[in-house]
Amino acid sequence: MRADIISAPSAGPIPARAKAAASHRPAPGPDASLNAPAAAAPSARPPLLTVTSHAKVRVPDPVGASWPTSRYSDAKSAPRARPGTTNTAPSSASCVANTVETQFGIASGAKAFTALAVVSLVDEGVLDLATTARSVLRADLPLIAADVTVEHLLAHRSGIGDYLDEESDAPVTAYAMPVPVHALATTEDFLAVLDGFPTAFPAGERFAYCNGGFVVLALIAERASRTPFHDLVEERVLDPAGMSDTAYLRSDELPGRAAVGYLGDDSPRTNVHHLPVRGNGDGGAYSTVADIAAFWRALLGGRIIAPRWVAEMVRPRSDVPAISRRYGLGLWLHESSDIVLLDGYDAGVSFQSSHDPGTGTTRTVISNTSEGAWDMAELLANDAG
Repeated sequence: MRADIISAPSAGPIPARAKAAASHRPAPGPDASLNAPAAAAPSARPPLLTVTSHAKVRVPDPVGASWPTSRYSDAKSAPRARPGTTNTAPSSASCVANTVETQFGIASGAKAFTALAVVSLVDEGVLDLATTARSVLRADLPLIAADVTVEHLLAHRSGIGDYLDEESDAPVTAYAMPVPVHALATTEDFLAVLDGFPTAFPAGERFAYCNGGFVVLALIAERASRTPFHDLVEERVLDPAGMSDTAYLRSDELPGRAAVGYLGDDSPRTNVHHLPVRGNGDGGAYSTVADIAAFWRALLGGRIIAPRWVAEMVRPRSDVPAISRRYGLGLWLHESSDIVLLDGYDAGVSFQSSHDPGTGTTRTVISNTSEGAWDMAELLANDAG
């Protein structure tokens, strides 16, 4: 059966796709991980499942409390399923409560996985930060300028045209994909949507958030390593980090513990027609709050890439004063502290996680509606001062 899950209450408007958390909302400080939400009766404010994760609390076995209320009277517990497998239980119109084991979409939060896979290839000498996109793409995507490098792409300073307009006023629930979403299952499939966008500005001139740039990075990594992108991320990022519940799941065959994304808190419509059927370099992985905690420990513990490369990734390349942030290589940075952040915002997805390396504490809010995470993320930020 499907694990259809209703989310927490929504917040006010937030800027465009994948910039959610990197918006006007303050970054959460380091104190807790929250998994939001649990299902709610239509007449009640949807309750949250809260998990507090301090430096001395063992994760992935967090302690929490929940108040689940099923959307439908025939709700059942979904059987446990390994990422990438399909739940074989009979389909039914039912809901299950979110738990700490629920796999949520994290949208652009997965850009960090792309960046780490690429940087691991740089560390091995397969690529270099100065490698040009053109040297790997050859004749593909001819409108990408000849001087655009891997470093430009990682830092959102490439100037290439983007297949998703981050400056658009269209709501996050708009149908933005220019081709049928089922046609976007592999990295090479994205050539059809990446092509035809002229250069926006010279490479290195300024910061401009670019989803297409991270799909280009996936193409570069896949071709240079001769390894499919999803396998590359699994081998170089997820496995070393012990993230066994994180995967690029197909939205049309989600396993039993994966949360279906809903367009709104009270909407029965899902995001299955809004996003690529399988995520890629610019986002779309599914994960759990425990795996995100494991990610931060592995990253800063040098288990994914060497510490010198971690330091390079968190070295600021751009100030982004409009959203009170800085940006490194594939990672958002707090405007004045050492806190590192992941953000994700899409139709049926809202996600924010921050980690303070000084205290070793993490705050994560994750939801399966477009706006479900933001009220709690703001509350945590305000509480942290």
